[in-house]
Amino acid sequence: MENSNDITQVIINTINSIFETLFASIDNNLYSVLDEITFVNSSILDDKNFTNLFGSSTSQGILLIANSLLLGFILYYSFRYLMSHITYHRVDSPFSFIIKLVVFGICMNFSFFIVQIILDLNSNISLAIRELGFNLFNKEISFSQLISTINTNMAVDTNSLNIFSVDGLIKSVLSVSLLSLVFSYSLRYIMIKVFVLLAPFAFLSLSLNSTSWFFKSWLKNLFSLLFIQIIVSLVLLILFSLDYSSTNLFNKFIYAGGIYALIRANSFVREFIGCVSTNISQSVKSFSNFKI
Repeated sequence: MENSNDITQVIINTINSIFETLFASIDNNLYSVLDEITFVNSSILDDKNFTNLFGSSTSQGILLIANSLLLGFILYYSFRYLMSHITYHRVDSPFSFIIKLVVFGICMNFSFFIVQIILDLNSNISLAIRELGFNLFNKEISFSQLISTINTNMAVDTNSLNIFSVDGLIKSVLSVSLLSLVFSYSLRYIMIKVFVLLAPFAFLSLSLNSTSWFFKSWLKNLFSLLFIQIIVSLVLLILFSLDYSSTNLFNKFIYAGGIYALIRANSFVREFIGCVSTNISQSVKSFSNFKI
């Protein structure tokens, strides 16, 4: 009987040791990665390969394709204008079309600069929220600082973790949730770059009333992807405002709720304004319903 108990204890200690190593690795690496992929600004576009892909002039990259489509828009309008005299279908006057083509053609070629301004504006808003938290709580509002605060004040110690206790269960759930956050916000990071590449076509689409829907869909999806950053800043601000000096179970579940809110941030924004999903399980379905 005693040997059986010893074997059981060895198994439990081995399992705890494995999870201690895993959770310590997550805490030491993934939270800092989350800060980098979540709080983005125009610096994510400062990549030579991405700049070449977008095009630094009208004869390179995506801008070359967009400017080629400009001629296609002119031919399409000319055909529709001629057909309107036969079908009596109402179209924009040539003067109105030329004005819109010139204005939005300029916006198209300066779309990279326009998107940089949008990214920095959104980043400054989220940074202002985090700076407010720093001034109030004297702590950096970030994922890496959050896990340090929680582990210190809530006695969630990965060096003496018992996976079969309530603390161990909460820590396990939070660590798995963290991995979900990394994948979700990594997808968001990529999707922001995808929508930046679509910017020239979005501005060009405003030249015709029949294609202007593309700009509206593009703007709504880009805005929703960026707005998530502000929601995350607010959730982190609330988490840092909580008093963790007490290690009761209530605070631990509130922290778990905060992490779940970070996971659901995309779903909240998607339900509020509609957007492309960055939840892994919903991504394929979102692509099939791109136009919202």
